[in-house]
Amino acid sequence: MSSIHEGEHDATNAYQSLSETTAQDDPRWAFGTGFADVEAEISAAVPAGVDPADLAAYCQMLGDDVLVYSQRLAEWVANAPELEEEVALANIALDLLGQARVLLARAGHVEGAGRDEDVLAYLRDQAEFRNVALAEQSDDLDFARCVARLLVFSTWRLALLQRLLGSADPVVAAVAAKGVKELTYHRDYAARWILRLGDGTAESHRRAQAALEWVWPYLGELFRTSVEERRLVAAGVAVDPADTRDEVDGVLDQVLRQATLTRPDLRPTGTVGGRGGRQGLHTERLGLVLAELQSVARAHPGATW
Repeated sequence: MSSIHEGEHDATNAYQSLSETTAQDDPRWAFGTGFADVEAEISAAVPAGVDPADLAAYCQMLGDDVLVYSQRLAEWVANAPELEEEVALANIALDLLGQARVLLARAGHVEGAGRDEDVLAYLRDQAEFRNVALAEQSDDLDFARCVARLLVFSTWRLALLQRLLGSADPVVAAVAAKGVKELTYHRDYAARWILRLGDGTAESHRRAQAALEWVWPYLGELFRTSVEERRLVAAGVAVDPADTRDEVDGVLDQVLRQATLTRPDLRPTGTVGGRGGRQGLHTERLGLVLAELQSVARAHPGATW
């Protein structure tokens, strides 16, 4: 599938390959961090004129989104409707975990407080996480909800990373370069399933539409701009998530039309400066997913294996 971005930000042919039945040129996902020399990448100098605290916060935002969401996707291991889908979702989760590792390691290095990626992942409390609410919700093992959220998340994340390819921070740019390839596949995988469900049986159509109604209230937060992001946009490090809205809407509308699904009436506005996950305000679902994610590290502090 061709990327949404090939020199310009539009979605006119983002899904031109949806009707194709040929296999992907590269059927495998990347594992781990994807960097030959991780330490050299992580310890790169902070760009001139950039507040290290802002950069650390931004890397935490981007890292927390995929850390928490990868944990949610891992819940489908042994629960997916078919073995092939179980493997696919597990590998998507591993892709996102690889992004999380680099971003949280970068955040820890930049903040200079002696916290590495493991400390940031396992020993922070709920209020210290800065992920969007979409990532932390439980889909209650409803496969339609799973692919509906994956479509929304991967479309949004891909739009962000495409714009971060030119980030002034070398680590953010490197994560974007690798992540664009991964998320292009994630988005395509989710879109194909939405097409199969939406344009399938009456029951699959009903459940796909219900899944959209479930996920839609979380869209607004994706386009809010935090104060750190505003400052980093001016420094050439970050992108304004509000700038991705038209593209994300265009892609989602295109997929839903082909899937014979109706875009939910609710369209949250996501005003700039709104309060939410970026400011540490979360739903009760985050506490539940962190209890699973952090249980071993908290039960056996300092253990290695």
